[in-house]
Amino acid sequence: MGIFNRSKNTATAAPAAAVQGPDLAHLTGDYTIDSTHSKIGFAVRHAMVTNVRGEFTEYEGKLHLDGANPAASTAELVIKVASIHTNQAQRDEHLRTGDFFDAATYPEITFKSTSAQQIHGDTYRLHGDLTIKGTSRPVVLDLEFTGAATDLYGANRVGFEGGTSVDRTDWGLTYNAALETGGVLIGEKVKLTLDISAVRAS
Repeated sequence: MGIFNRSKNTATAAPAAAVQGPDLAHLTGDYTIDSTHSKIGFAVRHAMVTNVRGEFTEYEGKLHLDGANPAASTAELVIKVASIHTNQAQRDEHLRTGDFFDAATYPEITFKSTSAQQIHGDTYRLHGDLTIKGTSRPVVLDLEFTGAATDLYGANRVGFEGGTSVDRTDWGLTYNAALETGGVLIGEKVKLTLDISAVRAS
C-alpha cells in the first residue's frame, strides 16, 4: 500500500533525486484494516440526474507497509457482497440477485495489489486486480496518506483515503432499463471510495 512521505516542498526546491523525506521505517510492518473505523463506499448515476450512494459493511483486509521502500508494500481486501447497503432494502435485495452481483454464487469481491508507487509527497498509486463475479481486471487506486498515531488503547494506526472509477460492465454488471425520456436508469461508471484505518499487528 505504501508508507506515505509527509515531506514539505521548500521555496528553493532541490533536484528530485536529492529530496529526502523523513525516516518512516518505524511504520514498516503488517496491518489489519479496522472495519469499525473504515468505510468502503461507491456512487453510481441514477436516472441520469443524481447519484445513488452505498457501502459494503462487512470486509477484511491486510496491508504490509514498507517505510524504507514503499514500492514493496502490498494490500489485500475481501468484501462480503451480501453486506451491500444503499439505505433502501428493496434495492439492496435486487443488487444481491443475478441481475447484479449474484451474491449466492459469488459471495465475495476481492482486491489484491500487484504494485505500488509514490506519486508525490503523501500521494500514492496502487495497482491491483479487482475480482467481481469471478472476473478479475486490473484497477488503479489513487491514495492519500492521512496520518499515523497510537490510539488510546495503545494500538498503532495508519490511515489513508482515496479511490478510483470503474466501468461496472467490465465485470458483467450489465443490468439496465431505458427511461421514457431517453437515457438509462443506471450509469455504467461507478466511483469507488476508501477511507481506511488499519491497526499494526502486535
